[in-house]
Amino acid sequence: MDKFRMIFQFLQSNQESFMNGICGIMALASAQMYSAFDFNCPCLPGYNMAYSMGILLTPPLVLFLLGLVMNNNVSMLAEEWKRPAGRRAKDPAVLRYMFCSMAQRALIAPVVWVAVTLLDGKCFLCAFCTAVPVATLGNGSLVPGLPATELARLLARVPCPEIYDGNWLLAREVAVRYLRCISQALGWSFVLLTTLLAFVVRSVRPCFTQAAFLKSKYWSHYIDIERKLFDETCTEHAKAFAKVCIQQFFEAMNHDLELGHTHGVLASATATATTTEAAQSPSDRTEEEKEKLRGITDQGTMNKLLTSWHECKPPLRLGQEAPLMGNGWVGSEPRPPRKEVATYFSKV
Repeated sequence: MDKFRMIFQFLQSNQESFMNGICGIMALASAQMYSAFDFNCPCLPGYNMAYSMGILLTPPLVLFLLGLVMNNNVSMLAEEWKRPAGRRAKDPAVLRYMFCSMAQRALIAPVVWVAVTLLDGKCFLCAFCTAVPVATLGNGSLVPGLPATELARLLARVPCPEIYDGNWLLAREVAVRYLRCISQALGWSFVLLTTLLAFVVRSVRPCFTQAAFLKSKYWSHYIDIERKLFDETCTEHAKAFAKVCIQQFFEAMNHDLELGHTHGVLASATATATTTEAAQSPSDRTEEEKEKLRGITDQGTMNKLLTSWHECKPPLRLGQEAPLMGNGWVGSEPRPPRKEVATYFSKV
């Protein structure tokens, strides 16, 4: 158990690196999923496009949502977005930074899926097989004599070699090579554009807005750490509150049981209890728990505190009771000058 606890603490302290690793594993898993996926084109004019677009777009959407769900900052972002302003105003720049940070990681696996799908070419072949220029690649003299429905039926069977019967009109290998070349060109273009976009977002953007970027990054980390510390404090208070309640319950139950005994037994038990209490008073036994309660010793006060924390969080200025001016993130009033005191010691 100690090893698992150490691993869990390490993952908590290195959450960003852990999430990057998870996103990388999901990207590799998406590529492996596609290679193991059995792509079966329906080879029907009305269904090829719908099936191919579903394969191209649905798994990336699922992977993107999974990437967001596995990031525990999603609930923190939603809470920060929906909470009332109260005594601490909400900074839209921080919310944007948090969302962009999560979205960048969650988009890794969908980008890999789309790139692998386009580079493979099967999905593109199934979707656009009916758009092959037969007049250029095949027997163009036969095209005007064929009805449009018959031509679409023949071309829709190009991805299915076992049922394709239109070699007299267009060689299947020619159509397959033509569409796969276009698909691979689109795939490499997609990879290049995605890489350039990631470079711009990660490198160029902070250079132009360095101050705003640092502020957003700092307060994003602050919100995350504040939430963790508040949860830890609530857990500590709940544990101490439950321990004191249970001790009081058993003490009251012990007193009720003593009242049911005979007078002699009652006197003996009372003397024993008095001696025990004198040696170990409840205040000595639960001193640490009462310190953790911080004066909150009933359900109504605790509910009021939790509601107050949600509706009006304390301003981000230490030692100040009044709410902050401006946006609530940076103090608008200058601090009073510090007084320097010099002390001299005499060796006499």
